[in-house]
Amino acid sequence: MLRFIQVLILMTSLVGAPGCASLPDLSQRQASYAIHPVDTAQTQLGSLIARAFEIKADPHSRVNAGVLVLDEAEPSLTARLLLIENAERSIDIQYYIWRDDTSGVLIIQALEQAAQRGVRVRVLLDDIHSGAVTPFLHELNRYPNVEIRLMNPFMPRGALVLGFLTDFDRSNRRMHNKSLTVDNQASIVGGRNIGNDYFLNGHTDILFSDMDLLAVGPIVQDISVRFDNYWNSDSAYPLELLENPPSKAPAAVIFDYQPRLPHLQTFFSNATWYGVHAVVVSDSPTKLLGHAAPEELITHKFRIVFDEPQQEMLLISPYFIPSTELIQSLGALVEHGVNVQVLTNAYATNDVTLVHSGYAKHRKELLRAGVRLFELRPTALAIPLVEEPEDNDLPFSSVSASSLHAKTFIIDRHRVFVGSFNFDPRSANLNTELGLVVESEALGQQMAQTFLNNTPYHAYEVVLNEKDKLEWHERNEQGDIIAVYHIEPETSWLQRLLIGFFSLLPIDPLL
Repeated sequence: MLRFIQVLILMTSLVGAPGCASLPDLSQRQASYAIHPVDTAQTQLGSLIARAFEIKADPHSRVNAGVLVLDEAEPSLTARLLLIENAERSIDIQYYIWRDDTSGVLIIQALEQAAQRGVRVRVLLDDIHSGAVTPFLHELNRYPNVEIRLMNPFMPRGALVLGFLTDFDRSNRRMHNKSLTVDNQASIVGGRNIGNDYFLNGHTDILFSDMDLLAVGPIVQDISVRFDNYWNSDSAYPLELLENPPSKAPAAVIFDYQPRLPHLQTFFSNATWYGVHAVVVSDSPTKLLGHAAPEELITHKFRIVFDEPQQEMLLISPYFIPSTELIQSLGALVEHGVNVQVLTNAYATNDVTLVHSGYAKHRKELLRAGVRLFELRPTALAIPLVEEPEDNDLPFSSVSASSLHAKTFIIDRHRVFVGSFNFDPRSANLNTELGLVVESEALGQQMAQTFLNNTPYHAYEVVLNEKDKLEWHERNEQGDIIAVYHIEPETSWLQRLLIGFFSLLPIDPLL
């Protein structure tokens, strides 16, 4: 819906709009920085990590992180709550979306309790979806050790559409980063926002099957540096400078969730950890102002961190709108013998119709280039990308549904990216993004094998037939084709008409 609104607003803004409302003066804003991990080494979290992991900044070892894959909804929420519950010195939290639903309020409650313990809390939230949760943030902001800043805020307040109309170029750029760091000892980075859609999927209609990494070790300090860069940037505005607290506080909702959480040490001990070499990749916050140099963009950093694939490249992206350059690059890899496979959403599992239209028109080009193309079926269960112990004791029940939101790619079964970056023009050119590139044969092999084993059964494979027409093949668990569709599955004629119409519009740069 947001992207549809942005496109309509762009068309309207071409006609002309009044001048934009001015943003507050930041000259009195105080800079602040992450607490050094040396100063938090004796916290409960720091001590636990030191005992459990031998991950040190050893010049003779490339291992600089321990990572735990959070590819299912329940443990992802549990991990966040456990870290916040055990925080002693600091919590830095950065998100694109924060809903005012059960899980959103749960995390705010946990942050409030941390503030009451004397923990310093810094919350950095993109302003695009902040409206509903803002009253809760104002309540949290009452604590002297809590600071809340909104990234790239809309002006005037309470008039999002007007903000787009009057300052579209700036307002159209959003902070899409997602991270949570506690005591500068542990961080969660990945694709999930804060909301029931991402955590309590038994209570919603759609699961965004997603992926995060919980990281410990020296890499956490690099994540904190990225947070500080955004926190102290020219686009981060203290909440109290933008608006006054509401006259009436939101109704207090208290969740007695602590007894249902496992002990932190138990959670860590029962998890499957990988010792990896990790690199943080992110955009400079100046990208939000349109001032970032090419070398400050995440796309440039991908080229530095990743060697060219030699054998295999597996891409998972919910929003996949390849540029001509990307299609040519993937085709060149195929010509050199690289197995390139892409998993994205089918129309029935995509939550943004405009994005699907931007992708659909490139399907034939991708297939002609030799790329294998899969679209997640709406009847598929969420696919864990790594195997988890069957006896995990998690505090919330859930029911799996289908919609892809994970953003990851696996190269030659030893390099993996997990983060917020979609393969679309918006991630490449407009939004800021954050992720981890990890080097680990164990993790790469596990994720690649799970992808290859499960994707053909859980997704349609899109192919070109002898008449150069698209077909969608559905397979059973044994890999046998059980159905062939000659029109896009689970779409009506009107939906296909709209997809075709939107495909004709020159709106790819906005998608």
